[in-house]
Amino acid sequence: MRAATLTAVNQPLEILDISVDKPRANEVLITTAAAGVCHSDMHFQEGKYPCACPTVLGHEGAGVVEAVGSEVTYVRPGDHVITCVSMSCGNCRNCFRGKPHLCAHEGLIRTPEDGPRLTRKGEVVHQLTELSCYAEQMLVHEKAVVKVSPEVPLDRAALLGCAVTTGVGAVQNTAKVGPGDTVAIVGCGGIGLNAIQGARIAGAERVIAVDMRKDKLELAQVFGATDTVDASDVDVVGEILEMTGGGVDHSIEAVGLKQTAEQCFNMLAAGGTATVIGMIPIGVSIELQGVALLAERKIQGSVMGSNRFRIDMPMYANLYLQGRLKLDELVSRTLTLDEVNDGFAALRTGEVARSVITFS
Repeated sequence: MRAATLTAVNQPLEILDISVDKPRANEVLITTAAAGVCHSDMHFQEGKYPCACPTVLGHEGAGVVEAVGSEVTYVRPGDHVITCVSMSCGNCRNCFRGKPHLCAHEGLIRTPEDGPRLTRKGEVVHQLTELSCYAEQMLVHEKAVVKVSPEVPLDRAALLGCAVTTGVGAVQNTAKVGPGDTVAIVGCGGIGLNAIQGARIAGAERVIAVDMRKDKLELAQVFGATDTVDASDVDVVGEILEMTGGGVDHSIEAVGLKQTAEQCFNMLAAGGTATVIGMIPIGVSIELQGVALLAERKIQGSVMGSNRFRIDMPMYANLYLQGRLKLDELVSRTLTLDEVNDGFAALRTGEVARSVITFS
């Protein structure tokens, strides 16, 4: 199969021929239909997060089951599925505590004795987050997939695997935004737009979108923003404190920068919570004024929207079919696998919500 492979950090991905193993007892082989191009993949490509090379990137994908292992009962060939980083073993401490998104992945990853899933010329090729969606096929553990209605186009369903789950989930599961709340979302890319529509669906009274690009602020209003702030033109914190009369109940950081994380904390009203979705690079610290904590202001992280993905993703798919969750509007451009580096270039300039790679 052909796969977009990172062979060295800070180098363009190469389209290589990769060999894929047959499914083991609890594994599923998927014919990939679509994969979203996410900033997280670019963080690994740029070396902001560690990544062994060679690695096939991609973690936001959807496709059709081609074959299953002997012990797989959840799916069968022909099923439409989404893959998810948040596979859960059901046996570790976090799974038992009701936090499957923080699973230790016990027993879900092949051991050296099992042999690799991907190889090239006899050498190991690594899988990013045990998925590797930038490839014509995906070989994954059955607990990394969720079935989805065939009514949902697979190039839209793929977006549920990260962008939607991370953004909507951070608002509803992690931050627990409720009716009447005031929410500010900093960063209106694919994740931020989903945080905006998550706040809208949750019944937030005021949803303030913050970005440096006017086109993204316009798109944010399509997703449910009631107000916009152009971060290239004003002091964001001062502007939001003034327009809200003292700060927001919730702020959502969807950029992954020290500056924006600090801004999100500083724009909070008393008792407010800042939720950081963006992947702040390893080694970067954020600074907060300790006195602000006396008013019970809080800051927290969120990974993959604190999801229960086999519950949440089918729900999101149904909301899309009902016209209540926007997916079509997220897709800024469609690419072929050979154009994956163009997708990364568009992310760097900030000109897209989501690029989607489609496979014939």
